[in-house]
Amino acid sequence: MRSLVAAPVLFGAYGVARVLDGLDGSRGPGLAWTVGHLCFLAGLALFVPIFGRLRSLAGGGATATVGYVIGLVGALALTAQFTIDVVVGFLSADHDAMSPRFDAVKAIPGVEPVVYGVVPLLFYVGLLMLVAQLALQRRVPWWSPVLVLVQAVVPLATKDLIPVGAVLLLVAFAPLMRTRPVRPGALAQGAL
Repeated sequence: MRSLVAAPVLFGAYGVARVLDGLDGSRGPGLAWTVGHLCFLAGLALFVPIFGRLRSLAGGGATATVGYVIGLVGALALTAQFTIDVVVGFLSADHDAMSPRFDAVKAIPGVEPVVYGVVPLLFYVGLLMLVAQLALQRRVPWWSPVLVLVQAVVPLATKDLIPVGAVLLLVAFAPLMRTRPVRPGALAQGAL
């Protein structure tokens, strides 16, 4: 599935664009800001079929469906966040003009937790749930969910490590390229 390669590459492109954008001491607006954010949005769009595939690979079921839904909810929140970033970038003449626009958006009740706070993290929670379920089923190696977790945590140290996280995600996804969906009921019967 090409999305398993393209999504991490697009996330990495966002990370590289973000680093390049910050070389002058500030981030956004401008070409690197816009291109980077559009790369991330394209990567998020690819996660719709990725989450569906992961759910299918895990055999469907309640746990896989919960991970799928949680991941999609987080992806939707991240999509809103990055769309706002692109629009603010287009509307702003320089970096200083962006802050009041972001403040106005965040002042809308519910936007802060839903778009910038807790809900976007559900993307990573859902992804980890699905890949961990596949590891528990021995459909991917134990290190795949570990790498998924590390790639989610690494940017917390500094967002300049987003490209490193993208490489880790690509490596975590490598075993999924060979994994085939499970027949319904096969996992319950112990047959793979």
